[in-house]
Amino acid sequence: MSAPASGGRIQPARPGDPSRVGPYRVVGRLGAGGMGTVYAGLADSGERVAVKVIHPLHADDPEFRARFRREVRLSTRVRGPFLLPLLAADPEAEAPWLATAYAAGLTLTEHLATHGPLTGATLYTFATGTAQALAAIHVAGVVHRDVKPQNVLLTAAGPRILDFGIAHAADGTSVTRTGVLTGTPGWISPEHYRSGVTAAEGDIFGWGALVAYAATGRLPFGSGAPEAVAYRVISGRPDLDGVPESLKGILEQALAKEPDERPDADEAADACARLLNAESTQVLDSDTVAEANSTPTLVGEPTTAQWSVPVPEDPSWPPATSVREGSSRRRVVVSVVAVAAVVGASAGGVLAFGHSRGHTARPSAAAASTPALGVHASDATSDRTATAVASTDVAGHAVSDPRAVPVPTDPLAGVADPAFTRSDDETQPVPGEWSAGRDADGTAERGTAAAIRRQVTAMLSTKDMAFMTPTVTFNRQAQTVMVTGGPVSTLTDDYKEVFRRAGEMGACTVLAQRLKDAPTNWPYGRFSVYWKDYDGQDEASVLGFGKATAGCYTDEAGRRQGTTEGMATAEIPSSDKDEIRLASGTLRAITAAWNTRLTQGYGLEPFDRDDAITLGFDPVEKMMYVWAHDGSGALGGRAQQSHFQDVVSKTACPRLLAEYNTNKHWNYTHWAIAAYQGNSAWPQIFTSGDCLPTESRH
Repeated sequence: MSAPASGGRIQPARPGDPSRVGPYRVVGRLGAGGMGTVYAGLADSGERVAVKVIHPLHADDPEFRARFRREVRLSTRVRGPFLLPLLAADPEAEAPWLATAYAAGLTLTEHLATHGPLTGATLYTFATGTAQALAAIHVAGVVHRDVKPQNVLLTAAGPRILDFGIAHAADGTSVTRTGVLTGTPGWISPEHYRSGVTAAEGDIFGWGALVAYAATGRLPFGSGAPEAVAYRVISGRPDLDGVPESLKGILEQALAKEPDERPDADEAADACARLLNAESTQVLDSDTVAEANSTPTLVGEPTTAQWSVPVPEDPSWPPATSVREGSSRRRVVVSVVAVAAVVGASAGGVLAFGHSRGHTARPSAAAASTPALGVHASDATSDRTATAVASTDVAGHAVSDPRAVPVPTDPLAGVADPAFTRSDDETQPVPGEWSAGRDADGTAERGTAAAIRRQVTAMLSTKDMAFMTPTVTFNRQAQTVMVTGGPVSTLTDDYKEVFRRAGEMGACTVLAQRLKDAPTNWPYGRFSVYWKDYDGQDEASVLGFGKATAGCYTDEAGRRQGTTEGMATAEIPSSDKDEIRLASGTLRAITAAWNTRLTQGYGLEPFDRDDAITLGFDPVEKMMYVWAHDGSGALGGRAQQSHFQDVVSKTACPRLLAEYNTNKHWNYTHWAIAAYQGNSAWPQIFTSGDCLPTESRH
């Protein structure tokens, strides 16, 4: 399928074009090609999407439909930074379709033709981001197989790797025509030319050529007849003249003729991240340099280096801003930046991860060794200094076990004259509220700010996001505490969504305790979460807001119930060793117990895939999620769901409680169960519970 017009400008719809595709209203065309048409669509929420609809001729081809079905299925396995999310799909429709986020930008090919090569921090950001995207793809057990400039979009938030049209699973489960060379000449690895082998190492070769092309504007193996290009790829040296010297080393390794001599995607990303950090560092005096040299750079630390590329605007898009409500907290949904090219995969839980959310890519699925596990097989651990709250409650009070201290659901109940007077005020934050904020003043405010920072950082650290250190400021007139993140360059919106949730929960729980402790003296009961894109910004963007007097969890009684937002966070891979260890064992046990029950005569049906059951953790609501990709309808009825709930609770609870009783840092005893059923774009969360008896908790 061809890319949309340069810049992703909307073209008028034509006679015969659909007015709706699935849940999306069609507002025009983005492009068309031999495979079908890409439409500009709007969700009911105002979210902008790109909808890829397959041409009827191909839809009638069983082999093509099988490849499209696989394309959608791979999308559920791949999530990560610098990718675009799959929001919904219906591969079984008369005209199969899939919808992705829409983000404005030129492809690398278009950018180079118009603006010339990338330089400086923008080039290093491009190299780092694209390598991180490939790392997310590979850790999910998928090979892209067509890394090339036309499949990389330069958005305002960084590069995005697109198009999984010919991607396949690393385990070999691909659907391609026998004997057909997959890929694009000049971007195909030597081993693929020689023997047809397609593996992650081939993607790295394509990445090396891609970055060289971005730096010079020249094809590293030249142009001309495909046979001549193939000969130079197999036998010649790449043209790296004009590539910065600091970048040549990693590109030469990536372009090695032998696959085992190339770095993997993580190694390439780490190397480029170091170069990006160095490029972005201010000139230091000699004493500071000596001190900096004694402290190694943390690989993967985001940098505030400038990513600067021109992004075309399209005023023909309708406005896409809405404000959503949820129990005690409200989220401000800012319009999403638009997509100038469509991908067949990037993210989503089976056919979905929109969850009524207007943002972009999510981090990757589990490692290939445990493909259904929603955690990374990583050596990284959460920062235990960030979880120093293990010896204090949410407000910083010393307690023997803070997990046994309930968060007040109505901290001002029975208080005649509270200092906080906005309990009934439902208004959003107003312009100027954030800029009028000030740093903490006095012992109580400083203690509150520190407690909120600890809470938020502890939540973020389990998702390898501790770098998003919040700042906490106070607006006495608005009776509001403000939690602000940023600036961090090339940060995807999924990270901001987790920051929003963590900021809201951290502020809510701490403020609820403060109000409970000093109701007639403590004036702050509202909280807002902001994001700033650069230092010196006049007004930051509101991500969410709420009140600590309305309860911090998901119902009026303060009980924790599964939510689509919580499940979205649970799908982000964990970097916490305890979570990884427990999730791996629990997932295997649940799968084995379910398979055993299938043989016991209850009339249950098996799932339609071996890796159908998935498990992950939401550190914000302290909830473990278990969900199934149920394309076959195995959980379609209440009886089947009841059996699955029974298996999960009986298998998972003993493990959660054992960890809870032996590990002071372990906060998970609540669980929720969900399923993506058929072609549904949204998960059905059909039950939740708590393994810990109420009397034990309080």
